[in-house]
Amino acid sequence: MRLRHIEVFHAIMQAGTISGAAQLLHISQPAVTKVLQHAELQLGMPLFDRLKGKLYPTPEAQRLFVEIDKLNRDLVTIRRLAANLRSGISEQVKLVATPTLGASVIPAAMTHWAKAFPASRCILATNHTREIVNALLLGEADLALSLQDPRHPGIKAEVLAAGPMMALCPLGSPEAAGEGPLPIEQIRSELIAMAEDDPLGSVVMSAFEAQGLEIASRITVQTYQLARALVEAGVGMTVVDPFTAASADRARVRVRPLLPRIPVQLYLLTAANAPLAQPARKLVGFLGQAAREHLGSVGEA
Repeated sequence: MRLRHIEVFHAIMQAGTISGAAQLLHISQPAVTKVLQHAELQLGMPLFDRLKGKLYPTPEAQRLFVEIDKLNRDLVTIRRLAANLRSGISEQVKLVATPTLGASVIPAAMTHWAKAFPASRCILATNHTREIVNALLLGEADLALSLQDPRHPGIKAEVLAAGPMMALCPLGSPEAAGEGPLPIEQIRSELIAMAEDDPLGSVVMSAFEAQGLEIASRITVQTYQLARALVEAGVGMTVVDPFTAASADRARVRVRPLLPRIPVQLYLLTAANAPLAQPARKLVGFLGQAAREHLGSVGEA
């Protein structure tokens, strides 16, 4: 079936009549009839039974319509995209980030982006880096934020900002009493640790092991936000990325850079062969600005 055949068939199925389809397509009834007849001739089978001037779709037409309806939705999306590209505005931006960045950097950036592009839409999601890579490769996301470089040949990774891992110390703890960076050998409080498969958490534990230190840790968490919340509740101390640290409640938590310094980089991830449209490129700028502001709030430029 040709594209015109598909459009006419879909319109007839929606309207139920030749005249209704003609109105949907803004063409004449004879034109609809002619295209339908040509489509049936090419297919070698009738799509509708004609009874007393009415059309009744055949079982084959019903099955065909299921797939054609999907295709029609894609065609509508393509037309909208083409119109938006012609006007210089992409219809929507799909941004995905790890949970930590979704709760810290993205809200501040979206405030500026929404004002700059009032006619555009943004779909936001959070996921782990492995799933983020798949989303970018499949075209399910336009850009992403992560604290990891996946080092994948199909993914382009660009550093937007960088800062050190930070110690979150509950007020009243020995670690909260000092000034400046916190040497890991001075840690006495129980450590809320990250899961073993967390890359940054592994680097932190390696720093302890390199100095022959054994840190008391009974609680392991999957996310930095949960670690921060536990510190704010006075359960123990933890080491998190600077973006999570920036959102810590300073009335409950003392934030200190960890020593030795463990650098953290914020990566913008995109598909290597998919250039960003104008709203997405602008969003990148706002994300970088928000990230730098977060770093500044914890004493790192």
